[in-house]
Amino acid sequence: MNETAAGFRLLPGAPDSPVLLHVPHASRAVPGDVRRDIVLDGPSLHRELDHITDAWTDEIAAGAAADAAVRPWRFVNRLSRLVVDPERFPDEREEMLAVGMGAVYTRTTHGEALRPADFDGRDLVERYFAPYARALQEAVDARLAATGRAVVVDVHSYPTARLPYELHGEGPRPPVCLGTDAFHTPPELVAAAREAFAEFGGTALDSPFAGTYVPLKHYGKDPRVTALMIEIRRDVYMSEPGGAPGPGLGALAGALARLVDTVGAPGAPG
Repeated sequence: MNETAAGFRLLPGAPDSPVLLHVPHASRAVPGDVRRDIVLDGPSLHRELDHITDAWTDEIAAGAAADAAVRPWRFVNRLSRLVVDPERFPDEREEMLAVGMGAVYTRTTHGEALRPADFDGRDLVERYFAPYARALQEAVDARLAATGRAVVVDVHSYPTARLPYELHGEGPRPPVCLGTDAFHTPPELVAAAREAFAEFGGTALDSPFAGTYVPLKHYGKDPRVTALMIEIRRDVYMSEPGGAPGPGLGALAGALARLVDTVGAPGAPG
């Protein structure tokens, strides 16, 4: 296991596995120096972490890695997305920035102030976001070098009820949402995920969340990198908003392991 001061872990899988499970939002940890710039009090911060954290998704990924016939690699964020959100762009000028949820959040899930209005997040981007992005790119490059392809599977969760920050949350909220990219998500990868998670009662594409993570070096350029986002509705496996896991967690780990085995097999599509 490789641990870094930047706040992430790369947990090795089998040398011949092309699969990288990416778990960006499972942690509640906020370093003390970062906490000083957050304006929420203790109970309010605790409630915000309940809403914003993809609780137990690291355990789902760990269970899948243990159950898979060929162990996948895992890249796990050890810090809360309230520090930085590694799945945003550092210079994002799009709609999530408009609601205060770019790479460095300034608003909460309910639109309240998280940091001062004039907060400059460039230091956080330099200290946390940039090293994370580089290390994840290197992890993908290593899978390409070892196996000739890389399959990035994002592991997320989302609340049963829409939160105010969700700009496109009016669509279906299935037990499992599959986030896709037109270039990096082949139909075979979607089909494998639908089959793996069929027992949970249905999947939907890109609703309520769309897209998936691909390092910028490869994005839209390298078809050897395929990617899919798995968004699990939280009532399937835990008590909301931030409670304990239930029996669904083990079943989801098993389903994710089946997906890993399907797409990680030699010559498998996706």
